[in-house]
Amino acid sequence: MKLSSTAALAAAASALALAAGSAAAQDLREIRYGTNWVAQAEHGGYYQAVVDGTYAACGLDVEIVPGGPQANNRMLLPVGRIDFYMGGNMIQAFSAVQEEIPTLVVAANFQKDPQILMSHPGVYDTFESLKDSDNILVSREGLATYYQWLITEHGFDEESTKPYTFNPAPFIADETAVQQGYLTSEPYAIEKEAGFTPNVFLLADHGFDTYSTTIETRRELVENEPEVVECFVNGSAIGWYNFLYGDNAAALEAIKADNPEMTDDKLAYSIEKLKEYGIVDSGDTLEMGIGAMTDARMKSFFDKMVAAGLFSADLDYTQAYTLDFVNQKVGMELKPAQ
Repeated sequence: MKLSSTAALAAAASALALAAGSAAAQDLREIRYGTNWVAQAEHGGYYQAVVDGTYAACGLDVEIVPGGPQANNRMLLPVGRIDFYMGGNMIQAFSAVQEEIPTLVVAANFQKDPQILMSHPGVYDTFESLKDSDNILVSREGLATYYQWLITEHGFDEESTKPYTFNPAPFIADETAVQQGYLTSEPYAIEKEAGFTPNVFLLADHGFDTYSTTIETRRELVENEPEVVECFVNGSAIGWYNFLYGDNAAALEAIKADNPEMTDDKLAYSIEKLKEYGIVDSGDTLEMGIGAMTDARMKSFFDKMVAAGLFSADLDYTQAYTLDFVNQKVGMELKPAQ
């Protein structure tokens, strides 16, 4: 679905400071942004920037291309079928350097990865106690990535794991089970299906300090059209401020149009958790704005992934990202005073 709007927020135009005044007099640059899953609240800032006219204010006509189980938008980025991609976390970006794929992370719209472990209340009630379970349900991808960090950093062991098939029934049936999940998704499903609220442990709050929901693009776009990258990064930041703190009704309708299975209560739950846990707006964003990234944070996470055996220490991980388009406090004035 291609979303468009002729309305441009005056606040967005002034915040962008990207020649918005002349954008209306020129043809908009068509941009395709591929997400990594079906439309949901976790994509809200981008939908907001489309329906508000924020991207259009600096010259972009953005089409959101939803991902999903039958789509692989990541593969479309290097070959030019999409212009920007929503990365999951920095493991993927470091892998791109390792595989010599010419892509770059240009912003991080989630300061915290929403990856969680959850348990039944009254059984394993602390993060450290989770490793006492002999029934830790983890997907194959999770076992190869963050679970290796759990082993080296927190003393978990692989023998305690069992395959997670994205079916909550085994977890619900066994009160000693521990299950992986996404902060804004699986706990909600458990509450609805099983009638209890699980313990939720956000890995980011226990040292898994990757950035998440990153904006990736091709190196050639950064080199040849930096103004396009700047507009998309800044427009996305403004979109996230407006989605979290302003009137997001139109964005929510656009999400539901792209994903008819999405419900109002699920959207509301997800937004509540994004705010409660500071997924989008916390840490460095409080001083530098949504999308913030730092070299120190990148090095910290890379070193942990080296220790976990995912990468060689001599990999030049700094080639995975650039700070040229972030940390400029764009859109911060849209956040209500605390």
